[in-house]
Amino acid sequence: MARNRKSICRFCRVERTKLFLKGHKCLTDRCPMERKAYPPGEHGRARRRILGYGIQLREKQKLKRFYGMTEKQFKLFFKRAERKRGVTGEILLSMLERRLDNVIALIGFAHSRAHARQLITHGHFRKNGRKATIPSMLVEKNDVISVHERAEGNHEELHAIIESHQNKEVPAWLSVNREEKTATIASFPKREDVTIPVEERLVVELYSK
Repeated sequence: MARNRKSICRFCRVERTKLFLKGHKCLTDRCPMERKAYPPGEHGRARRRILGYGIQLREKQKLKRFYGMTEKQFKLFFKRAERKRGVTGEILLSMLERRLDNVIALIGFAHSRAHARQLITHGHFRKNGRKATIPSMLVEKNDVISVHERAEGNHEELHAIIESHQNKEVPAWLSVNREEKTATIASFPKREDVTIPVEERLVVELYSK
């Protein structure tokens, strides 16, 4: 798996949008976007006009970084969305929302998507009773996500995380039972369920060239 060893907070500053890559920190005044709401680097404060291709690229980068994907992974998702019937941009967003790491973060079983990926690869979750270790796998309607018995019995940190997100608001397409530490996929996510402000149409235009 490709790893980024630089500060991920600079991604938010580059995109000038909070991507919520650091979990709770993004909601406090410690978030760099609260103190330096301009792009990093020597010329970060300079006013630069972005036109045409640059606007499309920024939308794609914003979406890719929000879900923590490499360029290769993102392109594969786009090609899969392109082959399906319907509006490609909306299908792409629906698929990205249904990634297992994103679902784990949304239901409050991890601090962030990056943290969810770590927990998943360590084998702390099950999908329909079977061990799930691939963060990019897609969940389907009526799938049940649960905490692995091993993690449930021995992983105190995971219990603390779930407790700390007890009052977390969950999207309508997900149903969570915090007592049993399970979540059910009630339906497929719609366009309005995507929280990041993105123009998916520009991403489609970029890859259609």
